[in-house]
Amino acid sequence: MAKNYFYITFLLAFFFTTITASAQDNSKQLPKPQDGSTIEGLSLYPNPVTNGKVYITSKNDLEKEIVVFDLLGKKVIQAHLTTRELNVSDLTPGVYIIKISEENASATRKLIIR
Repeated sequence: MAKNYFYITFLLAFFFTTITASAQDNSKQLPKPQDGSTIEGLSLYPNPVTNGKVYITSKNDLEKEIVVFDLLGKKVIQAHLTTRELNVSDLTPGVYIIKISEENASATRKLIIR
C-alpha cells in the first residue's frame, strides 16, 4: 500500500512539473519588429469620440491612409488624411478598429464612438 502512495505522489509531482514547464515555455514574449513597422509617436484623440471628429497625429505628421472597420470586419470608412482631423460623425455609437498607415509603417487601434 505504501508503494502505491509513493507511485501516485511521484506521478503527480511529474505531472505538475510538466505542466509548469510547458506553461513557462509558452509565456515568452515575441520580439518587437525592428523594421520600423509601427508609427512613431502615434496619438489618437479624443477616444472615446463624442463630437464626431477624431485627431490623429504622429511624430512625423506625414500623410496617412485611414481605414475604419466595425467589429465584424466590415470596412466603414476609408480616407486619405493630409490634415490631423478625421470626420467620424456618420458612424453609429460603438466600438471600431482603426488602421492607420503612414509611409512604410502602420498601426491598429481601438476607436470608441459615443
